[in-house]
Amino acid sequence: MNSLAFSVGNYTPRNLSAPNTTLPTKNLDTTKVSTTKFSSHRQENFSQQLQPKESQAFFKRREAIGLGFCTGFLNVLLQQQLTATAEEAPCELTVAPSGLAFCDRVVGTGPEAVKGQLIKAHYVGKLVSGKIFDSSYNRGKPLTFRVGVGEVIKGWDQGILGGDGIPPMLAGGKRKLKLPPELAYGMRGAGCKGGSCIIPPDAVLLFDVEFIGKA
Repeated sequence: MNSLAFSVGNYTPRNLSAPNTTLPTKNLDTTKVSTTKFSSHRQENFSQQLQPKESQAFFKRREAIGLGFCTGFLNVLLQQQLTATAEEAPCELTVAPSGLAFCDRVVGTGPEAVKGQLIKAHYVGKLVSGKIFDSSYNRGKPLTFRVGVGEVIKGWDQGILGGDGIPPMLAGGKRKLKLPPELAYGMRGAGCKGGSCIIPPDAVLLFDVEFIGKA
């Protein structure tokens, strides 16, 4: 009796407690049909909730993999943006007593160079106009030389080894150098042919130097 009342949804205990109260056969049949429909509906909902554990595990793994991929991809993009921002950020030059100006874009974490040591360095050389006259990156090979013994221009030796108010570069570091003519190619210039020079006489030069380390 309680199950029938729950199925129909209009059960009133006071009416059923009357001595002469009876349920017509038609109503009873309808109630049974209603009970059957309700039970089938509950069974359908219950069966829908019983999904195989394998399917649930598959979707969880797929979601986890997708989330991990998106997170990793975003981290890569973020790291690239941070690196680009660091390299493109304005660099305030400090002028040493010698006239050489420098600014560390990236401070290295390796050892500093020692005078006479064979080292490797990448660089980009520019005129103050912004015109690039040389780049080891374009050649795909760093410059190898002995530092501090006159194999390169004075500004390079001083800019890498340090001294005269300039801290030494550490391996892995990137430094911007601004060289006055007396620490670069002076009055003669460089790459001169037929009255024109790649580096004009008395030119102030800008270098972006990456000290890779000892060769």
